[in-house]
Amino acid sequence: MCKIVWVNLLHFYQPPTADDKTIIEAAEKSYKRIISALKRNRQIKFTLNITGCLLSRLEILGYKELINDLKKMLVNGQIELTGSAAFHPILALLPDEEIIRQIKINEKILKKFFGQKFRAQGFFIPEAAYGVNVAKIVKQLNYRWIMLDEISADIKVGRLNFSNLYIDENSNLKILFRQRQISKKYPPKVIFKLIKELKSKTVITATDAELYGLRHRDFSYTFEKLLKRPEIKTLTASEYLAGLDRPKKITLRASSWESTKKELKNNLPYFLWCDKKNKIQTLLWQLTGSAIANINKYIKDQNYFWARQHIDRGLASCTFWWASNHNFKLYGPISWNPDEIEKGANELIRSIRSLSSPKTKPEKIKAEKLYIKINQLIWHKHWHYYWLK
Repeated sequence: MCKIVWVNLLHFYQPPTADDKTIIEAAEKSYKRIISALKRNRQIKFTLNITGCLLSRLEILGYKELINDLKKMLVNGQIELTGSAAFHPILALLPDEEIIRQIKINEKILKKFFGQKFRAQGFFIPEAAYGVNVAKIVKQLNYRWIMLDEISADIKVGRLNFSNLYIDENSNLKILFRQRQISKKYPPKVIFKLIKELKSKTVITATDAELYGLRHRDFSYTFEKLLKRPEIKTLTASEYLAGLDRPKKITLRASSWESTKKELKNNLPYFLWCDKKNKIQTLLWQLTGSAIANINKYIKDQNYFWARQHIDRGLASCTFWWASNHNFKLYGPISWNPDEIEKGANELIRSIRSLSSPKTKPEKIKAEKLYIKINQLIWHKHWHYYWLK
């Protein structure tokens, strides 16, 4: 009998600006499905990243039983949870203090739901967007490993030896490299094919949890059937890494799990979120910079709490992703949604508007001009490019 060792990391996330209906749909179609499958197959172990902003919304929307199920599985060792950034920003594009703040907010939320003694070993960088500074901060905050895409290794894709323990030479963090080709497909289907071909293999996948039900219609229940197969052995990421020897330090490059070879060759590691040729993204980052600067300048403002609430939500990666206008071809639709871009821009400008000090007037006027320009560009592009061509 062939043996497939499957290390599966599932990323649970919905934007902080998402409406209730969107989160409920994800919970009903994907989150419940995954958790139900795990409850029926207690020998199966997965690693999960659940962003703090999503956990908070799930509680508000009445999914306390789902959260309790997660807590039980965590206690029983069936799942492990990673650390992350609470509102899913591209950490490598933020100042150090914002990186630390996002991580610590996430830690606080996880402790609220899973106990004050909870401590994650691994860390999920949003969009697996590696940056040297981010990795160093993650290490300083006492995490042991990070998950990255194969493309982040400064060697040819496919040349990694998954029996080696790879260590980031910049931060000394252990690295869980996901296998890109399998992760980009529907992993259960690929693994079933390996079983039929009688191939023994270690399979490391990392995908959005929403792939299981919301984004992929698995009418034949391939996922559930796979979990019952005797050929499958699952390990959490930490268990897998603990079982490796032959440590090898490796050079990593700024990149994300969506990066392409062409983008990295052109020094565009975070192309989908920060392309200098993209006018909307450029202005969004200027507005972001203005919001962060004002927040830090007026920390004693009586409305500081509300200003912070808005900027945290506005920093989410989705704001910038939906402005990328990238055509994913086989992998999904064009990443363009004016409403979603506007939601993020609204949060950023509201952060500045919330400050009550009269001294903020010049900054507010400057920020409002940026905001107006962003909206002009969004809707001009939308109507002229998508409707009037």
